[in-house]
Amino acid sequence: QVRIVESGGGLVQPGGSLRLSCAASGSTLENYGIGWFRQAPGKEREGLVCINRRGRSTEYAEDAKGRFTISRDIAKNTVFLQMDSLKPEDTAVYYCAADPTNYYCSLDVTKYNYWGQGTQVTVSS
Repeated sequence: QVRIVESGGGLVQPGGSLRLSCAASGSTLENYGIGWFRQAPGKEREGLVCINRRGRSTEYAEDAKGRFTISRDIAKNTVFLQMDSLKPEDTAVYYCAADPTNYYCSLDVTKYNYWGQGTQVTVSS
C-alpha cells in the first residue's frame, strides 16, 4: 500500500509561483496514476491534473491548462505540481492521490484510493 505526503504549500502573492511535491513511500509510483486535486472552503474537491502510471499520459482541467504543470521523478518517487501565475481563487487545500487500477489517469476523485493529508496554498497580497 502506498503512502502519500504532500508538501510545498504556503502563502504567495498573486502572479507568483509554487511547486508542490507528492512524495510516495511503500510502493513505486510506476504502479499508480497520480492526480492533483484541490478543495476550497465550501466547495467540492476538484481535479486539476493527473499523470498515468507510465508517465506518458496526462490530463489537465481547463483552469489548470497553461498555468499548472505536472511532472514526476521516479528516482525520488515523487510527483510535482508546478503552479505559475497564481490567482487568489487558487487558494485551497491541495491534495495528491494515487489510483492503482486504471491505465489512463482521471480527474474523477472517485477513481483514487489513496490520499495525502493535503497542503494549504494561499494566494493573497
